[in-house]
Amino acid sequence: MRHNRPNSPQFYVTAPQPCPYLHGRAERKLFTALSGDGAVELNNALSRQGFRRSQNVLYRPSCESCVACMSARIRVSEFRPSRSQRRVEKRNADLVRLATSAWATEEQHDLFRLYLDSRHADGGMADMDIFEFAAMIEETPVRSRVMEYRDQGQQLVGVCLTDILDDGLSLVYSFYDPAQERRSLGTHVILDHIELARSANLPFVYLGYWVPGSRKMDYKGRFGALEIYKGGVWQPIGDPKSHGDDIDPLSIDPIVEQVARISLPHAKG
Repeated sequence: MRHNRPNSPQFYVTAPQPCPYLHGRAERKLFTALSGDGAVELNNALSRQGFRRSQNVLYRPSCESCVACMSARIRVSEFRPSRSQRRVEKRNADLVRLATSAWATEEQHDLFRLYLDSRHADGGMADMDIFEFAAMIEETPVRSRVMEYRDQGQQLVGVCLTDILDDGLSLVYSFYDPAQERRSLGTHVILDHIELARSANLPFVYLGYWVPGSRKMDYKGRFGALEIYKGGVWQPIGDPKSHGDDIDPLSIDPIVEQVARISLPHAKG
């Protein structure tokens, strides 16, 4: 189904599919194409309104009977690592980060396959081949970088596809060596991006979606200075346990109202 306003991007809604985070639920997404001269401005504007990028598409959950998925971001200036996060930093002090252009390699794909087979063998990306992987990395109309993390033996242990927004860094997708569980590489990648954003004077690190009740997403709630996009505004997460799983369909606005409230960048004249 398509929804649009005159002289604006066209918004579409996907058909319901099984939710990858909460068993027995169905997910639905509101999305728009990301292309042309205004791609960067649109990505910046919609990222501030809870949207995420996947290749040349921006999307946001718009489920019919669930509002559990909420965008999360860290306020860089206020973040202080916890004791356990400082231990993660210490364990990974030997790693070297290399920022490259958004170009896929066979080495990255091999690590991606190890990660999926270990952590997400039944997920929606489980059947991706090397060409689809390359598209995920390379098909970006905005400013993106691939962050590679290597140990002292030059072994690739982690990768993160990162978008550079006007107000922060957005972690589009990350994966790492499942055999290096003790390193807590997922946490390390986020901590490293916080320091990258701080050095670049960028106020936020966008983490994607946080989902109360999803074990896959619990780790995001353990970061300090965390905000969630809820009810159309960014707000401090507070106690993660206080965010219920509101599934009352009457509490969810119709798609046309959701689209009408989206703030779009001003067209260049």
